[in-house]
Amino acid sequence: MSVQSDALQRPQSDAPKRAFQWAALIAMLYLLLVSVSMIGSGFKWAAGEQAKELFEFASNPVAGLMIGIVGTALIQSSSTVTAIIVGLVAGGLPVSMAIPMVMGANVGTTVTNTLVSLGHARCKDEFRRAFTCATVHDFFNLIAVLIFLPLEMMTGFLAKISAWLVSPLSQADDLSMKSLNFIKPITKPVVNGAKSIFEIFPGNLGGVALVLFGILMVIIAITFMGKLMKKLMVGKAREVLNGAIGRGPIHSIASGTLVTILVQSSSTTTSLVVPLVGTNVLSVRQVYPFTLGANIGTCITALLAATAVTGPNAVFALQIAIVHLTFNVMGILVIFGIPFLRELPLKCAELLADYAVRTKLAVAGYLGVVFVAVPGLVLSVS
Repeated sequence: MSVQSDALQRPQSDAPKRAFQWAALIAMLYLLLVSVSMIGSGFKWAAGEQAKELFEFASNPVAGLMIGIVGTALIQSSSTVTAIIVGLVAGGLPVSMAIPMVMGANVGTTVTNTLVSLGHARCKDEFRRAFTCATVHDFFNLIAVLIFLPLEMMTGFLAKISAWLVSPLSQADDLSMKSLNFIKPITKPVVNGAKSIFEIFPGNLGGVALVLFGILMVIIAITFMGKLMKKLMVGKAREVLNGAIGRGPIHSIASGTLVTILVQSSSTTTSLVVPLVGTNVLSVRQVYPFTLGANIGTCITALLAATAVTGPNAVFALQIAIVHLTFNVMGILVIFGIPFLRELPLKCAELLADYAVRTKLAVAGYLGVVFVAVPGLVLSVS
């Protein structure tokens, strides 16, 4: 009887803990909304009408791409970087400059699963499978950039599509998003309080300090949101994962999207399947579409962040969030939808894994060239 009573009492004893976790998750979501508002307000304060001049270093789309790659590789969260980009667009950064940064965020986030694959380095066969699984996502995102960045530079198609999608929310003479202004009353008091504190700094330095503080709060909010979502949803996420992979590419992409929304991290989703492939529970070909779903799921953070923005740049903040979603959806439709292109990431990942098995210097060389040397060289030249 005592065993049965313990089993009955355990779920009840977990209830207060889960209630606290849900309350903390709501608090972190509120902090994310406030933080993005702070970045936008601080950017306006610091740059004023010279916002474009402040970002002249990113006027080159390739430099913007590298900023996205380096920023995400350092922070290890494309969700965080895209939320910060939404805040910068809210503060006046032109959408055209922000688009390459968003593309770069997709590439930078793939470092994590590559590092996870090193856990299988002791066994050559396991390491080959794990490293292939990790880098197939890298190569998919790199190929997507190679296809869509030149097209965007020549035609501006992502800017045009996203502008068309947000056009119903804008008015003919005013680009404010009054339909989303319900966020402003709950974020404005905190943002104004922070601004009054940073007014102690001379000139525009207070705006710079507010931007940096907002970025720090975004990182904290998303980090804790990810941890809380894992605790609250890990059981459901595992059920989805176990029942989804191998049941067809569309189902697998949808499941990857759902799991990433639940855990709020594409790095977590893609890293989750690396050990499964390394131990030969699943094949690279099976998890390939699942990892692509992570690209779509990670867009939810930027879309949430965009709801915190009000005023004349609100529609542009939502536009860059939609650019992120459109880019990832089109990448899947074009690359995964065309058989020849679909095989390219797999072939590249397998080739690199063969070199990595022979010498671990190939791993260091790959990470160093893609995420350090090339971005550093481009930015120094720019």
